[in-house]
Amino acid sequence: MKNDSITKVKLDPANPPKSDWSAVDKLTEDEIHAAALSDPDAQPATPEQLARARRVVDVRLIRERSGVSQEEFARRFGLPLELVRDWEEGRRPPDPAAVVLLRVIWAEPEAVCRAVAAE
Repeated sequence: MKNDSITKVKLDPANPPKSDWSAVDKLTEDEIHAAALSDPDAQPATPEQLARARRVVDVRLIRERSGVSQEEFARRFGLPLELVRDWEEGRRPPDPAAVVLLRVIWAEPEAVCRAVAAE
């Protein structure tokens, strides 16, 4: 299907477009916000759209908050290292049970550590 209102542009990595950031630096936060809202293709999500949005667990954020490597995170919480890597690199999303575990790790990591150590 062809759409005559779409223009495709292939950028040359050796010659990227130039941006005048000094003009942006002169704007106030309110002016930046108004400019963003004036773009019809970049409108903020409505409350209804946000309610329908799929929530994604950020495994890397949870691990980094713990201050440990992938290897240590996997060991500490009884998870296969490759699974943690797959989650963080987006090759595989956590299943619903893993999402619950990750949320508990976020909220109460020491409780999960105690539970894993008790096995």
